[in-house]
Amino acid sequence: MIPWKTLQIQPVFSSDRWLTVEDRTVQTPDGQVIEHWPWVITPDYINVLAVTPDGRYLVFRQGKYGLEGDSLAPVGGYLEPGEDPLAAAQRELLEETGYTARQWHHLGHFLVDPNRGVARGDLFLASDAFQVAQPVPDDLEEQELLLLSRAELETALRRGQFKVLAWAATVAFALLSNPQDEQSFTTSPG
Repeated sequence: MIPWKTLQIQPVFSSDRWLTVEDRTVQTPDGQVIEHWPWVITPDYINVLAVTPDGRYLVFRQGKYGLEGDSLAPVGGYLEPGEDPLAAAQRELLEETGYTARQWHHLGHFLVDPNRGVARGDLFLASDAFQVAQPVPDDLEEQELLLLSRAELETALRRGQFKVLAWAATVAFALLSNPQDEQSFTTSPG
């Protein structure tokens, strides 16, 4: 397949590292030139669904500025510049919950909107998670840490209680995963 070509990039807006908007001129594989192709750049992120040795899943009940009401959510956060996704996932799990995990399973990386840029998300299942510290949350939203059984987690997913697509996808992929099929990383007990 012949890839699209970027012919011109015109910066439109930039807000630190959180958001950049560009106006691009692109060429399709058949040679058609399209002006004013919007391109959005936001930081890449991770989401982590962690499960304890006794089979309880760590999720938050939280609100977000753009959500109506509250939502259930896995651990998540942006990668720091140059940060490896696994390192970001381990950092975010510890910061947000005070937990670490002995087994890490990479569930995949996914583009949010390949036609408009946006970000890439790496999703993880953290198995054998245990608490080693108090959480140090830095989110602006209120959040409550819940430990749900697998049945409670599946019910919440089916009922649409994970209101953000990336969050629902993380939970669904984790529930469907077979850790032996995933790229796994073992960490030393902390």
